[in-house]
Amino acid sequence: MSQIADSIQIRNTTFKNRIIKGAMSEALANHDGQPNDLHIGLYEAWAKGGLGCAITGNVMVSIAAKNEPGVVVIETERDLAKLQQWAAVGKKYGMVQLIQLSHPGRQCPKGLNKETVAPSAVPFSPMLATMFGTPRELKHEEILDIIQRFATAAAICEKAGFEGVQLHGAHGYLISQFLSPLTNKRTDQWGGSIENRSRFLLEIYKAVRAATSENFIISVKLNSADFQRGGISEEDVIYVFKAMDAVGIDIIEVSGGTYEAPAMAGVKAEKRKASTVAREAYFLDFAEKIRQEVNCHLMVTGGFRTAAGMNAALDSGACDFIGIARPFAVEPDLGNRLVAGQDVRYAVEKIKTGIPMIDKMAIMEIIWYAAQFKEIAKGNRPNPKLSPLKVFLNYVKGNVKAVIKGQINSRKSA
Repeated sequence: MSQIADSIQIRNTTFKNRIIKGAMSEALANHDGQPNDLHIGLYEAWAKGGLGCAITGNVMVSIAAKNEPGVVVIETERDLAKLQQWAAVGKKYGMVQLIQLSHPGRQCPKGLNKETVAPSAVPFSPMLATMFGTPRELKHEEILDIIQRFATAAAICEKAGFEGVQLHGAHGYLISQFLSPLTNKRTDQWGGSIENRSRFLLEIYKAVRAATSENFIISVKLNSADFQRGGISEEDVIYVFKAMDAVGIDIIEVSGGTYEAPAMAGVKAEKRKASTVAREAYFLDFAEKIRQEVNCHLMVTGGFRTAAGMNAALDSGACDFIGIARPFAVEPDLGNRLVAGQDVRYAVEKIKTGIPMIDKMAIMEIIWYAAQFKEIAKGNRPNPKLSPLKVFLNYVKGNVKAVIKGQINSRKSA
């Protein structure tokens, strides 16, 4: 009978409560992907607010593969001192921190990087093809290089003092692209059967485990479904969960969706069963099913809004951790309030600019919250009434600047 305020230990790390801030893009780094005092200020605010654990936004393992401007990149120990300061903030307030390591694969806006790569050269749907180009298929040796990049980044994170990492295997990023038959059309050892399609993830896990100590926590975020016709089947999903459990993964976060079908942002909420809506969490039904198949700790993120709903999910045994993301953008002290039995103050609605083409995508569910993070990082109060259209226009302006700078740098290095 677990409750929000209960502590739990994984390896030699104690989580003081069961609340984990799910990964959200901070967009606070410079063009070179360096963390700074804004990251420290943001995570200190959440740590002071009583959060048990924070998973960072996407941290890229390659400067050549950024999913957006402002993302942190860890390739070397270049920024070790700043990373150590970041890790120290969590330790000061008893908040565990996991760095989310990721490679975006095909999910990179046109012009941001020199090129995009993926398991196969599969184009985006017509609606997104104007923003995302068709990727180049990865070569075998490039796949091996990316695997090693995850291991190198994880070792640096441990040296900096972070308690662990999360491998981003969901939401249509590179690991997820390998897992899905919709984006993986390969016929070599990296494609075809689910055993081959899951090889990339398993090899990353093995490399990360070999590069870090016994007490370093390794988590993975996995889709319960792609929510796309031709995507990964439930049978294959269960295989992946069981395979990760078998090799010793510490935590699996249950999520779902991609840029093309953003279920993780609640866009598909109107299609959920009434019983699922009543229980708040988007992916709790699947968690209950997979709980019968695996022994590792499970985390469910998306949709939780009341302390009663969170406690009910924990009591059911379906999950060990409650993942909450967007509410922390407008309620930095939410950790303390949930432990005290209070509910989320602000009902998070779909962020709309009024431009249909933009509002159909998940992009606003990322950048509007990133704008709030910047204010919190500066020591200001977040603004729940911030104009989505203004945020989008600023985002476009920032993207244009990043593309121009990237092109200039490419010409200099040519």
